[in-house]
Amino acid sequence: MLMKAEQSTLVLIDLQEKLMPAISHGQEVIDQSLVLATIAGLMDVPVLSTEQLPEKLGNNVEAVRELCQQVIGKDHFDACPDGLIDSLPEGRQHIIIGGCETHVCMMQTALSLLDAGFKVWVVADATGSRNEFDRDVALDRLHQSGAKIVTVEMVAFEWMRHCKHPRFRDIQALIK
Repeated sequence: MLMKAEQSTLVLIDLQEKLMPAISHGQEVIDQSLVLATIAGLMDVPVLSTEQLPEKLGNNVEAVRELCQQVIGKDHFDACPDGLIDSLPEGRQHIIIGGCETHVCMMQTALSLLDAGFKVWVVADATGSRNEFDRDVALDRLHQSGAKIVTVEMVAFEWMRHCKHPRFRDIQALIK
C-alpha cells in the first residue's frame, strides 16, 4: 500500500530541546524530522507534534514547533490518551510518525494508532533513542505489529507520485 498525501497526517513525537542531546544521532533525527515536516507543509499534509512533560523536558526544538499546526502536551508515554486521536484531522487514515524515544513514546503511540484502526508508517531515519539497540528492537516490533517502516525519501516520493508534481523540484532540493 502506498502512502497518499491527501490521506496523511504527520505526527512528530517528543523532539524536545532537553531530550535531544541524549539521543543517539539526535541532530540527524532533528534534521530528518525538519525535512519531513517541510515536505509535509509543501504537500498540504497536517503536522502535529507532542511534548512529554514540557515543564520538565522543555518544548520541542523551536524549528520543529514552527512547522507544526498543533503541539499536544502529554503525561502518558502513549500520546493517544492525552488527546492525539481527537486532534487528528478527520478523513486522514494514514499516519506518518517519527520522533523519540523510538522504543517508548513513539512506539507506544504508534501501537495505539494501529489498534485504533489507522494505517501507520514509521519514518526510521526520523526516529531516535538514547541506545541504538532499543531503537532497532522497537522498529522490528513495530514492523511485526503491522506498521510499515519507511524513510524520509520514501515518504516524499510516494506523496508526490511522479516527477511532474508541482512541488517536485522544491522537494528534490530538500532531499539532496
